[in-house]
Amino acid sequence: MGRRTTEPPISWLMATALANPRLISLAAGFTDQATLPVDETQTIVQDLLRSSTAGPAALQYGTTIGDPILRELTTLRLKHLDAAPRSSPALSSERMVITNGSQQMLYMLTEALCDPGDIVLVEDPSYFVYLGILQSHGVHARGLRMEHDGIDVAHLERTLRVLKREGKLARVKLLYLVSYYQNPTGITTSFEKKRLILELLRNCEGAAGHPLYLLEDAAYRELRFHGKDIKSALAVDPSGERVIYTGTYSKPFATGARVGFGLLPKPVFTPVVRIKGNHDFGSSNLLQQLLARALSSGLYESHLAILRNRYTQKAKTMRKHLQQNFPTAVAWREPEGGLYFWARLPHPLKSGSKSKLFQEALRKGVLYVPGQLCYAEDPSRPRPNNEMRLSFGAATERNICTGIERLGKVLHKLVR
Repeated sequence: MGRRTTEPPISWLMATALANPRLISLAAGFTDQATLPVDETQTIVQDLLRSSTAGPAALQYGTTIGDPILRELTTLRLKHLDAAPRSSPALSSERMVITNGSQQMLYMLTEALCDPGDIVLVEDPSYFVYLGILQSHGVHARGLRMEHDGIDVAHLERTLRVLKREGKLARVKLLYLVSYYQNPTGITTSFEKKRLILELLRNCEGAAGHPLYLLEDAAYRELRFHGKDIKSALAVDPSGERVIYTGTYSKPFATGARVGFGLLPKPVFTPVVRIKGNHDFGSSNLLQQLLARALSSGLYESHLAILRNRYTQKAKTMRKHLQQNFPTAVAWREPEGGLYFWARLPHPLKSGSKSKLFQEALRKGVLYVPGQLCYAEDPSRPRPNNEMRLSFGAATERNICTGIERLGKVLHKLVR
C-alpha cells in the first residue's frame, strides 16, 4: 500500500498556496476565515473546563464509537432534516460512529468493504480525495456521467449490465455519491434519483452475491443558499440496510474542529468500529464535547445562519466576476450551496497542472483545481482535461474579484 499510494493532490495544492502568500488560491476547500466561531468556541471551552466534572472528563479518553450525547444530538438533527419519525431504524444513534472528520469514515469504509481489485462506482467527476483513497487501496473506480440532478441513471444501468456481462459484478462493493452541492460540480442529487439508484443496486445484488451499498457523502448538506433541503437516501431506505450516510461538522462549523460522523448498516458497523479502534480508539473527546455543547446551546444553528449568508454573498461575488471576466466560450455552473463553481473550457484548451493555462495562471498569481484531478482512472473513457474547480470558501471577496480577473485575462489570451 505504501508503494501504491501517491501524494494526494490536495497536499501539493495546499502546499503551493501556503508557500506563496501572494498567491490567490481559489483551489483548496478551506472555509471562510472571518466567520470562524472563535469567541463562541472560547466561551464554550471556558465553561466546559470550569466544571469540576465535565472539564476533566473532556480531557480524558472517550469511547471508540463516540460521545453518546453528540451521537444522539446528531441523529436528532438528521431526523429533523429528513422529517423522519423518532423511531426510524435508519436514524438510530446506536448506528452512529463519530470520526476525525468525514475523511476518516471514508477511509475506514473502504478498508472494511473493499479488497484490492474491487470496484467502486463514482460520479464522473467526483471528490478527488476519495479517489486517492481508492487508488491507495488498489480499488478501481468506474465513473458515472453527471446530469443536472445527479448521475445519469441510464448510464448506471448500462454500467452494471456491462460489468455483469464481463463477470465483474461480484467485485462491485458500493456506489459513492457527494449528494449535496457536489464537490466539485455543485450538483445536488434529486430524491427521485436516490430512489432509482437504490432500486438498481438492489436488483443486482443477486448476481453480485453480496449487498451493494450506497455511500452518501453529505459533507455540504447544510451549506445551502437557495431552495429546500432534499431528503437523504436514508428516507428511501428506512430500515437502514443499504445506505451508508456520512457527514461532518468541519464545513458547517469549523474545519479545525475535525469531527465527522457516519450512520452505518449493522453488518458494516462492527468492522468499522473495530478498525477505528486500531486507528485511534476514539476521536478527540474535547472536540466532541465542544460540538455537543454548540449543538445543545443553539450556537451551532446561529453560526450556520451566519455562514450561509456569508457564502451566499461570496458566491454572488464570484458569479458577478465570472460574468464580467471570463470569455463567453467558457461555460460554468452556478451552485445553490457548497463552496465551488465548476467551469468547462472550450476544446482544445487544456486545464491540467502541466497545461499552459495552469502554469500561466500560477505566474499571474492565481491557483485553481484542475478538473482532471476529479476524474477516476476509468478505462471506459479518457479523462477530461478542460475543466476547473473554483472555490470561494476561504478567499476574501477582494481576492475573489482579483483572482477571477487574473484568471480571466489568462483565458482571454488562450481562448480562440
